[in-house]
Amino acid sequence: MPSPGRFPLGATVTVQQLDADPHPLLARLREHEPVSWIPALDGWLVTSYELALEVMRDAVTFTVDDPRFSTAQVIGPSMLSLDGDPHARHRDPFVGPFRAREVRDRFAGTVALEAGRLIDELRPAGCAELRGAFAGPLAASIVCRALGLGSEEAPTVLGWYGSIVSAVTEITAGGAIPDAGRAAFAALRARLREVIDGDDPESLLAVAARGSALSDDQIVSNAAVLLFGGIETTEGMIANAALHLLERPAQLALAHADPRALDRAIEESLRLEPAAAVIDRYAAADASLDGATIRRGELVRISIAAANRDPAVFDDPDQFDLTRTNARRHLAFAQGPHVCVGVHLARLEARVALGLLLSRLPGIRLDRASTPAVRGLVFRKPPVLFVQWDG
Repeated sequence: MPSPGRFPLGATVTVQQLDADPHPLLARLREHEPVSWIPALDGWLVTSYELALEVMRDAVTFTVDDPRFSTAQVIGPSMLSLDGDPHARHRDPFVGPFRAREVRDRFAGTVALEAGRLIDELRPAGCAELRGAFAGPLAASIVCRALGLGSEEAPTVLGWYGSIVSAVTEITAGGAIPDAGRAAFAALRARLREVIDGDDPESLLAVAARGSALSDDQIVSNAAVLLFGGIETTEGMIANAALHLLERPAQLALAHADPRALDRAIEESLRLEPAAAVIDRYAAADASLDGATIRRGELVRISIAAANRDPAVFDDPDQFDLTRTNARRHLAFAQGPHVCVGVHLARLEARVALGLLLSRLPGIRLDRASTPAVRGLVFRKPPVLFVQWDG
């Protein structure tokens, strides 16, 4: 463990600071200790854009393939927790169905129908908690359909998902896998194996199983990764973008009037508050990074939230600016071999969801009785997002 005196800023960091409003602290770390030892995390924190890219692109030195990787302990090895040839073998069967054209052809109509249905159910009330009543159910419904499940199964899948997330959180905190987490993944595995062996030969899982040497259990583990990303990060992406626009009426008006401005708003929101704020790697060997000596086996946590506000890349980085020309350089979907496989589906869902919210809920605005704020150590989004609209 490095001496706290070597990294004085890192020695003062608390988990509570990183959970609430970490950006002023991350800016100081990025300026003075861009690679810093954080005792509160029992690991390193990388906060500069270029160094974040370096770590994410070097899967030989900085790997996910470590027995401490908490998600793998619950769902088994997958594209999320493997590197090198095993990673490619697990990832490759899912790349084709998630290419931009395939996503558009397969999901554009479905996303529009499901988002429209949810909005139609909400509209008569004149108010709603947007994350729980819209963003989450939409994300769950679409990922269920992507995996070959019926949209009516989304509530059941959300229940399994919640137990699996709780299990991962428990392991991350040093505990054992709860029985509820084991039971939830067993139920999910059984259901997904039914899909693989089912009547639809064109379902994503059936295609993946047919086109690879992966076992059914390996297909299921990777499907669980898609489920996790398809719900957690897409829900946060939609909620964060809605909040950023609703907090800024002038920018909201621009996005309402121009689909291109809406696309820019989504990218700028991903830059300003990525739904997945950090990603973890482990040093596969002793390494030097920006003068810091990292020992084999040590945790190296990349702050996407900090890299996305690096002033060396983004001018006036703390501002939400729809005129920003390089917002898509953000790292919200990671980089390197582990770049998000579902990036095109996530963008499609956000674009359709926000467009329909603006067009079908006239005068949509934040509920003045509520003060939403983005928070979270790993996954950042507003816990609740209460909104109102005109009848």
